[in-house]
Amino acid sequence: MAKNDIKRYLDNWQGEVDGAAQYRALAKAEKNPQLSQVYTNLALMEEKHRGFWEDHLKREGVPVRKPVPSWRTRILIWVTEKFGPEMVLSTIADYERVDKNMYVEQKETDGTTMTADEHLHDRLLDEILTVDKKGASGSYLAEIEGRHKGVGGNTLRAAVLGANDGLCSNLSLVMGVAGATFNNHTLLLTGLAGLLAGAFSMALGEWLSVTSSRELAEREIRTESEEFDMNPQAEREELQLIYESKGIKPADAQALAKHMTENKARAMDALTREELGIDPDEKGGSPTVAAISSFALFSFGAIIPVFPFFFSSGSHAVITSALLSALALFIFGAAGTIFTGKPVWFAGTRQLLLGLLAACITFGLGHLLGVSLS
Repeated sequence: MAKNDIKRYLDNWQGEVDGAAQYRALAKAEKNPQLSQVYTNLALMEEKHRGFWEDHLKREGVPVRKPVPSWRTRILIWVTEKFGPEMVLSTIADYERVDKNMYVEQKETDGTTMTADEHLHDRLLDEILTVDKKGASGSYLAEIEGRHKGVGGNTLRAAVLGANDGLCSNLSLVMGVAGATFNNHTLLLTGLAGLLAGAFSMALGEWLSVTSSRELAEREIRTESEEFDMNPQAEREELQLIYESKGIKPADAQALAKHMTENKARAMDALTREELGIDPDEKGGSPTVAAISSFALFSFGAIIPVFPFFFSSGSHAVITSALLSALALFIFGAAGTIFTGKPVWFAGTRQLLLGLLAACITFGLGHLLGVSLS
């Protein structure tokens, strides 16, 4: 057998090892017993697929090592254990979406359910994410074997991007000024000013964005409340139709809608979640938390090119700043592969080259401007 086929078997095997381990971690961390069982069932599917590729490897005389998750999966599992499934679910759903057709053209899987299983994984995770955003009812929970609250799988990605924004923008600023002068006092003040200006700008932007979302949500909830007061029967019928559209039997949907609208507080909770797609407890999140998080993440990245100027000066500080920032650029780029699945060296190197290109351009422009002014 060709080496390429053996490598493909091993890659498939590792992918199933990773999938099973991640779903086991999700099942363990998930507080909802029904959804936990869904993740357990998905893990069992992945383990079955792993056994399929193990059999093929053994038939080719290839020793099969102990199943150990990849470093990327181990990071996601750690995040799952520390912060909950909501932090990683979107990322895992993205993986499933990309990989759902991975077995279509692999002849070894002909006559098996493996491709159908992968499509099922994609649909189920997508359904869980969609249901969460719309706030599904308890009955619909049973229809898909579970429901997850507050999915925020993009939080990690946002954290990496926020820190990367601070690093790239402040590195370019510092290098631009360094092109004109190596004066340590000037460079330190420039870096700190850039850090604070960027961090406050990001924080204010996040605060305004989340505040606007909350105000819009509150207005929609008030409007919905007024509509319920004016015509509760119409809102009950509307809620029933929503439940039916999600697959609940008409009789069950009617009974559930009737129960939910017998009490206004309960009715408003259901209508807000189901019709408006708004979590009445969150309403888009906290503007203060969003602002502080944005400020902290931007500052974390922006302080890196400034740090050497606290302890050194002149060309030595500038070179140290560039090297330290280059290392951080590579790390941030590599960290992004947790979500994209791209090779670490490719993503890290790409981020490094783009960041340094921006820094070199601003350094050159700063030098030209400094010479012309002098």
